[in-house]
Amino acid sequence: MQYLFKKMSPYILLFILATAFSNCSSKSEAPANGLAKGGNAPIIVDVIIAAVQPITNVIETNGNVIANEYVEFRPEVSGRLTYLNVPEGKPIAKGTIIARVNDADLRATIEKSKVQLVLAQKTVARYKQLLDINGLNQADYDAALNTANGLKADIAYTQALVDKTIIRAPFNGIAGLRQVSPGAYVTPATIIATLQQTKQVKIDFTLPEEYGNVIRTGMAIVVELDATTKARRKAIIIATEPGANTNTRNLKVRALLQGGTANPGSFVKVFIDAGKNRSSIKIPTNCIIPDDKNNQVVLVKNGYADFVNIKTGVREANSVEVVQGIAAGDTVVVTGVLFARPKSVLSVRSVKELKSLIDSAAKR
Repeated sequence: MQYLFKKMSPYILLFILATAFSNCSSKSEAPANGLAKGGNAPIIVDVIIAAVQPITNVIETNGNVIANEYVEFRPEVSGRLTYLNVPEGKPIAKGTIIARVNDADLRATIEKSKVQLVLAQKTVARYKQLLDINGLNQADYDAALNTANGLKADIAYTQALVDKTIIRAPFNGIAGLRQVSPGAYVTPATIIATLQQTKQVKIDFTLPEEYGNVIRTGMAIVVELDATTKARRKAIIIATEPGANTNTRNLKVRALLQGGTANPGSFVKVFIDAGKNRSSIKIPTNCIIPDDKNNQVVLVKNGYADFVNIKTGVREANSVEVVQGIAAGDTVVVTGVLFARPKSVLSVRSVKELKSLIDSAAKR
């Protein structure tokens, strides 16, 4: 190598050294120049300007329609159906006989007891005459009287069994579909048909126990009966379960629908105005970054991304109230949130309106 340098021209050697020095100098200055010029491209984002908006504290939950009255016709005793009268889908008046179970053996037992009772009553009458003239002791008379009274009790008991073989409508309503045919053998587990009152229906729904102080008897709520037509009717709360469900910690509430009808078993939406309407800052729900401990949003501060923790309040369909962490006038990132990093450079493409964002989210 030394021999090579000795043979090399002084001008060539000077050129090589100058070139090497220039390359080293340029490499050492490259990172500084790159940062000064903003090495990474800024992230394009859309924002909204946080402003105070009216908050309506409306609770939305799901509910089920139930009939005002509902019963399943089941026989109280086992046996063969000898009579069946179920007008499917038609009104039935209270007290109408729906079905009868074979009771021939029970009626025969009653007739037998009646014959025995006649003889027992005659015996009691004769013993009474003898007792009045001291021709019979009191014990024999009491035994005869007890036999007669026992037969009367047997007749009453058997008649009660006969009554159980008759199925009557307990209230006015609409008959459901018949599940059995005449002559079928039925048991107390057999459902013959159903009966429902559908002119007036009830709405059952559940709420988290934290809303227990909001619900009260006589309170008006709004029920959306049809998701397609968005038809809504008013309902009045008539009762609540006294305790919360131990599994879900929810309260069960029942309301009576006013001025409308619905099929029992239908799904409905319930809207409850919890009151306490106020003004507060609202942001779209899709700009919130969920975290293990906190919810975060990205603010634009002097052109850089600033991640802040927030505390939320009332949630609506596509927006949420922010009670802590954001002030009016703050610039909140609504699109490009996933690409932002703490202290990364942001470039604002457009300033959106909260209402337009909520409307577009509702249409999707």
